[in-house]
Amino acid sequence: MGRRAGGARPVALTDLGKRDMRAQFAALCWRRRQGELEVVLVTSRDSGRWIIPKGWPMDGRTPAEAAAIEAREEAGVTGIASERCLGVFTYAKRRLAGDLPVIVAVFPVEVTATLATWSEHKARSRRWVGLKKAARLVSDPDLARLLQDPTLPGTLR
Repeated sequence: MGRRAGGARPVALTDLGKRDMRAQFAALCWRRRQGELEVVLVTSRDSGRWIIPKGWPMDGRTPAEAAAIEAREEAGVTGIASERCLGVFTYAKRRLAGDLPVIVAVFPVEVTATLATWSEHKARSRRWVGLKKAARLVSDPDLARLLQDPTLPGTLR
């Protein structure tokens, strides 16, 4: 999980339920392999679209800590999370009661271990790809733009 550097504070959800929140935290899980930058994508459980691990805020956890937990649960990777937000993207969460607009803050997680099995391995596929391919595979246009940002490789060190 992430270190609480730079004044990061845990989220307090004392009076709020997950459905009242319209923000999520995502992990851009990355590694360098043979000098090339790779990121991990996972499939969504409902439609099989390629996405990055993300989830709702967690009581008592910083946004980066929550993103790192989602990375382990959804992608089966662990690593060093940074409290520095890389950017945001938006999407509509499909629900029976109607679509819920969600803004997602993305935090980098430098992967140090890839697990053979993890809590959601039967529900999701995991794939390591370069940034250009990741931008082509994801269906969220805002996330694709974030992955195409020319400054992103320099940020992930």
